[in-house]
Amino acid sequence: MAGAPRGELLSFRHFQAACPAGYEYGYGGGLRGLREREFPRLRGITYLDHAGSALFPESLLKAFTDDLRNNVYGNPHSQNISSKLTYDTIEHVRYRILQHFHTTAEDYTIIFTSGCTAALKLVAEAFPWIPEGTKQPSSRFCYLTDSHTSVVGMRGITASMNVLSVPIKPKEILLSEKNRLPAEEQNCTTPHLFSYPAQSNFSGTKYPLSWIQDIKSGKLHPIKIPGKWFVLLDAASYVSSSPLDLGVHQADFIPISFYKIFGFPTGLGALLVNNRIAPLLKKTYFGGGTAAAYLAGEDFYFPRKSIAERFEDGTVSFLDIIALKHGFDVLEKLTGGMEKIKQHTFALAHYTYTMLSTLKYANGAPVVRIYSDTDFSNPDVQGPIINFNVLDENGEVIGFSQVDKMASLYNIHVRTGCFCNTGACQMHLGISNEDIQRNLQAGHVCGDDIDLVNGCPTGSVRISFGYMSSFEDAQTFLKFIMATRLSKLDNEGLFESSVTKLTTESVPDDHPSFHSARKLSPVPHISDRELGNNSSAAKMTLNWQPPEVEVDSIRAAVSEIAVPTCRRGGKPITVTNIYLYPIKSCSAFEVTEWPVGNQGLLYDRNWMVVNQNGVCMTQKQEPRLCLVNPSIDLKQKVMVIQAEGMDPISVSLEENTGKEAVICESKVCSHRVKTYDCGERIASWFSMFLGRPCRLIRQSSGMKNRSHQKNTKGLASATNISLSLVNEAQYLLINVASILKLKEHISARLEEPLEIEELIKRFRANIVISAPESFEEEEWAEISIGALQFQVVGPCSRCQIICIDQQSGERNKEFLQSLSAARGRKTNFGIYLMNQPLHSSFPDVLSVGSQVLPVLKENTEIQPPTSSEEKCSG
Repeated sequence: MAGAPRGELLSFRHFQAACPAGYEYGYGGGLRGLREREFPRLRGITYLDHAGSALFPESLLKAFTDDLRNNVYGNPHSQNISSKLTYDTIEHVRYRILQHFHTTAEDYTIIFTSGCTAALKLVAEAFPWIPEGTKQPSSRFCYLTDSHTSVVGMRGITASMNVLSVPIKPKEILLSEKNRLPAEEQNCTTPHLFSYPAQSNFSGTKYPLSWIQDIKSGKLHPIKIPGKWFVLLDAASYVSSSPLDLGVHQADFIPISFYKIFGFPTGLGALLVNNRIAPLLKKTYFGGGTAAAYLAGEDFYFPRKSIAERFEDGTVSFLDIIALKHGFDVLEKLTGGMEKIKQHTFALAHYTYTMLSTLKYANGAPVVRIYSDTDFSNPDVQGPIINFNVLDENGEVIGFSQVDKMASLYNIHVRTGCFCNTGACQMHLGISNEDIQRNLQAGHVCGDDIDLVNGCPTGSVRISFGYMSSFEDAQTFLKFIMATRLSKLDNEGLFESSVTKLTTESVPDDHPSFHSARKLSPVPHISDRELGNNSSAAKMTLNWQPPEVEVDSIRAAVSEIAVPTCRRGGKPITVTNIYLYPIKSCSAFEVTEWPVGNQGLLYDRNWMVVNQNGVCMTQKQEPRLCLVNPSIDLKQKVMVIQAEGMDPISVSLEENTGKEAVICESKVCSHRVKTYDCGERIASWFSMFLGRPCRLIRQSSGMKNRSHQKNTKGLASATNISLSLVNEAQYLLINVASILKLKEHISARLEEPLEIEELIKRFRANIVISAPESFEEEEWAEISIGALQFQVVGPCSRCQIICIDQQSGERNKEFLQSLSAARGRKTNFGIYLMNQPLHSSFPDVLSVGSQVLPVLKENTEIQPPTSSEEKCSG
């Protein structure tokens, strides 16, 4: 970074100067027009997950739909005119694929599959393995440890066939010339299979295509064993941005997925099979279209002669296959071919890698740790993938989930985790086999958001470029890293409660951190106005209290290790606010007393808004949901919904159990729930207000037993506790003292003063309490409020919804960034609660002013929820 200002280093002029000699960016200057014509949906979005999926251009869809409108395509297994047209078009597409890979039908056969994974499974099932225990030497399946899960998963099939699998590390292949066999063993014909990726989907490393011929010729031996080696080249990642010449590099099997190249169609792949191995493949099952003849009453079956027809069970996805022709044509027209794409994407990756590598903190520490086997100087050995973790000033990893949340604030789309490549993840991050097993026992599974365990990363961040990626995409990403890591004052205080620290690093004493709750000053007096007696929000009071004798008996039952009710000046812990959210992700309804049901506060998140596909809408996708104000009238038994510019509309609290109720299944996070539609009238109201087709649905009472799956110590019958349409738990609690401490931190970064009422509403809690010390709630295992008992489930990990002003719907990404800095790189704020049923003869009521009696945890480390979904209050 030395010698030039950051603005200059991020300029296009600097990018052009840094571009490797001989490599062209932008397809001759036409990239800007290409983006505007073909990808208008990318305006304001920085899409950097091209290794996950390419994006389809508009002209591909237009050409495909025009084709479908102008032609009649029938089932290719029939003999009529439309079916013959389909058959001939499919055959033309097969030739077009072979042409793309610089080969012909004399050398390779195209077998259409549902994707690369299905192609790999087909190879595992059909390869002519020789099992253990026969008179012949047995086969081996060897695979590079830097392989996709779908490759490693082939060993499940080989094991069932009594064939041994042997993982090979990349460096071991380079030493395999030493595995040369004695002359007397070189004539063995036992078939073995070696699989490796042309390009690592983890790091973008391109493994030598010369390995194909070296292994087949016997120059390289994955392991020292007599036999004949065949090679499976996993090309799914490679062919998305690089040309593959099968005329030169003649692998025996090449599985691909077409959405990696074109973005459309999805669910379609192919296995390219070398015709020299094709006759040796075995098949047991036979589906429609694969038989030349068979008998239903006897064990007689004769396969079709064509290898493709023999292995394509049933009717192929013929319309999707027809779309491939337009995919190849459009890609060639837009870019000039795969060599141009290779140059373009590498220029972007080279520049971004170079810039990331030079980013330093003021103390000289690197901002990122890049996981790569190359220096990004040669596109023949490195693809357009950059894998990294962000570090803090002390060199500690900032979890990938945290980086992903921050990137989403900037509308940057990245990929995080281990990318279905555990072998590469272990190799680059130094994760042992024992670590993987311990992490699983700790609740971490592939694809979840548990990014750090004992301070060690469980995965990383990946960005990848595609043919439509631009310099502006790289620039936006680099600016994001700089803005979130380098624009802050180096001595900015990180305040974090020691009881919530998941990592093992220590915080220097000279930082104003939350080392201990006891070091903090008591919460100052807060007036009623500050606590937010919101004049715009309706409040409801129920004039009912359980008999004091019952309250006393319940309090007496609380564990003897309950902390005193009066701490730090003798102030009790009390409930200051109660909110329910009848419609998920809509505005809060504030009350002073409210009945408690078996799912939490009565009617809390009983309804939700869904889009035209029945998918739940939240403020992440539609911030204006916060402007919808529902209120519950228990006497009239209606919910009244209001919004500015709209006439109020009401919905009955009585469930629609009539025959006209349409019961459907919906998903809330990873949970499936039964719901019913609330009708056309309310659907029209929401569609008009939000400006898009949507509907209001309600959870069906017949399915209100969606249970909480987390085993929580001390919570009786935890799996029987019922949930409404919440994401994680029945209740969310926050502490005013914690809000005030966070307010101090955020106010210093905002240009405008911040009202505590606004901040409380951003965190969308059900219960707001006033405890003497900030973040002391994270030390609690249980609490009682009045006559109610609750178990603490875990912390709430926040998402970008807290960046939305609940009064205006406007976003300000500063809030999540500040919370992350304040909490020591985590975004936990508030705790989840589950209600322990009292089995009381009196109805349960939660009231403002009730005392809160907490019970301290035996182990003060609070664990995050184990669900893979992001925990937003909704």
